[in-house]
Amino acid sequence: MKILVAVKRVIDYNVKIRVKTDETGVETANVKMSMNPFDEIAVEEALRLREKGAATEIVVVSMGVQQCQETIRTALAMGADRGIHVKTDSELQPLAVAKLLARIIENEMPDVVILGKQAIDDDASQTGQMLAGLLNWPQGTFASKLDLADGKATVTREVDGGLETVLLGLPAIVTTDLRLNEPRYASLPNIMKARKKPIEELTPEEMGVDVAPRLTTLKVTEPPQRTAGVKVETVAELVDKLKTEAGVI
Repeated sequence: MKILVAVKRVIDYNVKIRVKTDETGVETANVKMSMNPFDEIAVEEALRLREKGAATEIVVVSMGVQQCQETIRTALAMGADRGIHVKTDSELQPLAVAKLLARIIENEMPDVVILGKQAIDDDASQTGQMLAGLLNWPQGTFASKLDLADGKATVTREVDGGLETVLLGLPAIVTTDLRLNEPRYASLPNIMKARKKPIEELTPEEMGVDVAPRLTTLKVTEPPQRTAGVKVETVAELVDKLKTEAGVI
């Protein structure tokens, strides 16, 4: 069984985000970048499935600038077998990523595709669902548990009311939630081995996919400064402020 995992290069989650002075986006120059945390969980889950004997090959895909190969190498150092890099300097929105993944899937024919449920930069949470729609494959989103057996995927997913378990026929799309697992650290020997693992390079033009943005960002601004709270002496005073100042009751 082959598993394909999509990984994204994002600003490291420990970095304080700074908005550009012209409000066209956030500052990425000289900023530490890393693999999207939800995608790390997706890679870890694929590795655990292989260790259980449910998978034989793990292919990692990333899209974007040349530096995305560093993200692929991180996944290879964790234990993935090979990588695919779709190289482009264009802004990739969820629909474009889903179309590129669909084209790769046509060639690779994986049994399961695992993605992080969202990227921490745009928080769109759309690519997995769009990909399932394009392929007409079943999907299990926000997975907190995943089991593969007898050509089926059993996905326990987190919903507003608690947990829901769905049974999917393979091939299928799964997107990962935080509680699915805790990713491993890559050991030094594996980091060295990852340098020799193959990474195939493609471009959207070679794949015949139009990645032109469908959405335009008008501006990006800092959230408003929070004002200091106040203490009240009585419940009556609290109710009065909620009515007259907050306007919530």
